[in-house]
Amino acid sequence: MRAKKRRLIHILLTAALVIPCLPFSIPCAVTALAASVAFFIFYEVLFSQRRDKVMNLCDDIDRILRSDDIISFDEYKEGELSVLSAEIHKMTIRLREQNAELKNEKKFAKEALEDISHQLRTPLTSVMMILGLMNDSKLTEKERMEYLRDFYELLARMKWLIETMLSLSRIEADAVKFAKGTVSCRALIGRSVETVSVTAELKGVEIRTDIDGEPEFIGDLHYTSEAVVNLLKNAIEHTPEGGTVTIAAKGSNIVTEITITDTGNGIPEAELPHIFERFYRSSEYTKNGFGIGLAFAKKVITAQDGSLRASNVKPHGAEFKIHFYHTAI
Repeated sequence: MRAKKRRLIHILLTAALVIPCLPFSIPCAVTALAASVAFFIFYEVLFSQRRDKVMNLCDDIDRILRSDDIISFDEYKEGELSVLSAEIHKMTIRLREQNAELKNEKKFAKEALEDISHQLRTPLTSVMMILGLMNDSKLTEKERMEYLRDFYELLARMKWLIETMLSLSRIEADAVKFAKGTVSCRALIGRSVETVSVTAELKGVEIRTDIDGEPEFIGDLHYTSEAVVNLLKNAIEHTPEGGTVTIAAKGSNIVTEITITDTGNGIPEAELPHIFERFYRSSEYTKNGFGIGLAFAKKVITAQDGSLRASNVKPHGAEFKIHFYHTAI
């Protein structure tokens, strides 16, 4: 339809140019007609080439949508389509990157779900076994209470796993808005130690605090306390009976530092770069946990512009050091 309209306009323009020349000079009219025809042919050839390039570009875009990874835009480096092809090329690169990211995330999500289902399956199996044993009418009251304690501990671990995974997922999805209030390290440590005091007592581990002055930082008390609790639980778990876990805090004009140290066997050097990775469990140090407590602590602290590092201390034991800087560095 557009081609017919274009030709009709050209014919009318040619007639408007040639007809006025006829009364004065036939050669002039013929020359005008020839020039008009030549221009029309030139324009049609040029338009056809441009149309072919546009169609080729459309075909290339269609191939991109079908996930063809070998598309090249070199033929469009010159002419009117160069700018458009350059933008499409950049868009293609970004789409390929996003596609790769989505594949990695899909793989990670699959592995995470498999790991979580495995982690839940083990305590669920134990719960079913305990329930079966508790139905035995020959159980003594002492035995029944021991089974109830084990039952409660298993449910508590499952509850912790689910809640921590949900919190970690919300943080990674930027669905959590961290408060920006003044947090007292004394209040933070008191709250965190109280949460794990029973666990430490049952394990026979002493928790000591060492707070220098009244250190403070800007952050979220609730989430930071959850992070510190996870670090304390990890320290208690890897400290033998009769050992000590120390949580210390001090501040300066530049940084507030919170340190958690235990008297366990420390972290294998090969494990140090990986212990904050989600579901990382490959050695004696990490095999008993779910592999998300340290990842959760790291995510909470770094989301508040803080830093969390792990190291070993002499003569033995592990140390986790948190820094909250008062000014941007």
